[in-house]
Amino acid sequence: MAGQQEAGTLLILHDAFDGYTRFDQFQANLGVSSSILTSRLKTLTGQGLLERRRYQTRPDRYEYVLTDLGRSLRPVVVALAAWGNSRLDPSERSMILVDRNTGVEADPVIVDRSTGRPLDDADFVFAAGPAASEAMRKRYEHIPTESAHSDG
Repeated sequence: MAGQQEAGTLLILHDAFDGYTRFDQFQANLGVSSSILTSRLKTLTGQGLLERRRYQTRPDRYEYVLTDLGRSLRPVVVALAAWGNSRLDPSERSMILVDRNTGVEADPVIVDRSTGRPLDDADFVFAAGPAASEAMRKRYEHIPTESAHSDG
């Protein structure tokens, strides 16, 4: 059940990236009950991903707008969608990412900002970070690290 909740929450974010802001828009698009949608929107606002703003009084009506933190998740959602699509035959894809101006399908990849190399290359591995516990440091002690953001 928890997996369905996370998937549903991800779908709300996906709709928000597409410009949806109103409760009734999310509900019509996702086909979920008011109580489930209310709960998920409350979670997303509580996590700082959406901001609840009043757009009408008498009666009060609210919209849900992406915050900077919420917008920063867009590349993650794009990468997840691309990963899912990569496992399907092109004829089986229910949605694709396209350039809004040309309609040409995009082929997203995640790259290292400094080298431009795709991060799915086996040369990129996880290593202990500055706040790593002793157990985490021991786990990754065989991996050399040099922070790209160090002052030294």
